[in-house]
Amino acid sequence: MPSARLTIDPHFTIGRIDRRVFGGFVEHLGRHVYDGIYEPTHPTADAEGFRQDVIELVKELGVSTIRYPGGNFVSGFRWEDSVGPRDQRPTRLDLAWHSTETNEVGLHEFASWLDKVDSDLMLAVNLGTRGTLEALDLLEYTNIKGGTALSDRRVANGRTDAFGVKMWCLGNEMDGPWQLGHRSADDYGKIASQTAKAMRQLDPSVELVVCGSSSAHMPTFGEWERVVLTHTYEDVDYISCHAYYEEKNGDLGSFLASAVDMDRFIETVVATADHVKAVVGSEKTVNISFDEWNVWYIERYHGVDKIEGIDNWPVAPRLLEDVYSVADAVVFGNLMISLLKHADRVTSASLAQLVNVIAPIMTEPGGPAWKQTTFFPFAITSRLATGQALELKLDAPTYATEVYGEVPLVDAVATHDPETGRAAVFLVNRSQDEAITLTVDIAGLGDVSVLESHTIADDDVYAKNTLAEPERVAPRANDTASIDGGLLTITLPPVSWSALALG
Repeated sequence: MPSARLTIDPHFTIGRIDRRVFGGFVEHLGRHVYDGIYEPTHPTADAEGFRQDVIELVKELGVSTIRYPGGNFVSGFRWEDSVGPRDQRPTRLDLAWHSTETNEVGLHEFASWLDKVDSDLMLAVNLGTRGTLEALDLLEYTNIKGGTALSDRRVANGRTDAFGVKMWCLGNEMDGPWQLGHRSADDYGKIASQTAKAMRQLDPSVELVVCGSSSAHMPTFGEWERVVLTHTYEDVDYISCHAYYEEKNGDLGSFLASAVDMDRFIETVVATADHVKAVVGSEKTVNISFDEWNVWYIERYHGVDKIEGIDNWPVAPRLLEDVYSVADAVVFGNLMISLLKHADRVTSASLAQLVNVIAPIMTEPGGPAWKQTTFFPFAITSRLATGQALELKLDAPTYATEVYGEVPLVDAVATHDPETGRAAVFLVNRSQDEAITLTVDIAGLGDVSVLESHTIADDDVYAKNTLAEPERVAPRANDTASIDGGLLTITLPPVSWSALALG
C-alpha cells in the first residue's frame, strides 16, 4: 500500500477563511427557481410558495452569500421587471437560455427566501445590454433608506427597510462571445470603471467584483485581466474567476487532478493582479471572487439539452441537470481544498449552482428533494473549515496525467481555529486502484482527538444518487483514523474524499 506524510503546524498560516468562500449561486435558468426553490403547489410549500424541503437542505449545505440573478441571464435582464405587483410584471424572453421568464419570483421574493436559508444577497448588474444608469437605479432601489423616487418605490412594493446589499458583480463573463453585450477587455474595463465610480458615489460601502476570464482556457486569458484591472484597479475590490471541470474521453486520471488547474488559475490571476498593482502604484490589494465553480458536463449540454427555434421558448425547462457520481464528488471536494489553500486571496466564492441546475440538490415537481454526491463535501467543509487555512508540508507519491503531467496522488488542506483550538483536515486520494496510508504529524496541535471522520468512496466510482435511489451514496465514518504519540494515521480508499475534525 502506498504511503504519504503530512505535517500540520498552526503557526504556519495561509490566511483567515472568509465565510463568503462558502457562497452559492442562483440563476434564472432551467428549473432552478421555478420547480426548484419555488413551487407553490408542492406539499411542503410555505405561504410564499417556496419549498420548505429545499430550504432545509440549503440550510444544511451552509451557504453564506448567494450570487443572483445570473450568470448569462443577467446580461439581458431588466431589474425593474422583477419588482412590483406580480400581476403587473412583464413576461420576457430570456435569450441566454432560450426560455421564457415570467418574473413571478423577483428581487423581493428572492430576498425573502434568503432570509429563510440564512444567506446574504450578492447582486449582479447588467453591463451587457444596459449600463451605468441602470446599475445606479438598482443600487438606489436596494440600498437607500427612503425619500427618493426609487427607494420610495421599494417601500411601496412592501419593503420598508433597505436591502443593504454589500457585494455587487459588474456584469457577467464579459469576455465570452456568447454573452449578450460581449465587449473587448478595453471597452469592458472602461464601462466597469465608470459604473464602479458611480456606484461608490451613491454608496461608498459597496464591495465590487469586476469580471475576469470565464475560463483559464479562453484565448484572452491573462491579457483580459491585465487590461481590465488597468482600468479598474482602484475602483474594485475583487476580480472574478470562473471554472468548470468534466471528465473527457474517459480520462479519469486527468479529471481527478482538476484541482491542479484551479490552483494554477488562481495563482496566475493573483500574479496578474499584483503586476497591475505595481504598475499603477496602488497600496490596495485586489482579491479573487471565484464566483462560479463546479463540475459541469458542458459537452453534454451542447450535444443534448440546447433549446432552439423562434417559437420555442419554454418556461422552466429541464436544463443542465447533471447527475453526479462519486468521482465527481471527489473532484468537487478537491476544488474546495484548492479554494481553501488560497484563502489569503480567494475571499469569496460561489458554487454554481444550488438546485436542479448543475446542483448539489435535486427536486421532482410535486415529489421529493434529495442530495447529490456533491452535497456532502460542501456541507461538511462549510461546517468544519473555520479560523485559518494552514500551509502544509505534504510528501506524497505522484502519477502521470495526460493533461496536467505528473501530479501528487494525495491533495490536502488543514484549518485551525485559534479561538476554539479545533482543527480540520480535508484529503483526497486520486489513485484509481490503491488505498493510501497517510501519516499526519499533528504534534503542533497539542493534545487532540478525532471528533469526526467522513469519507466518500465506493467500489463503483460512477455510483450516483437519483430519484429512484436517492441515498445510494453517502459519506461514512472512516474508522481507520487514529492518533498515537502526536501522529495521526488514516487509510484513504481509492478515488476518495475525506474530512477529519480534531479537537
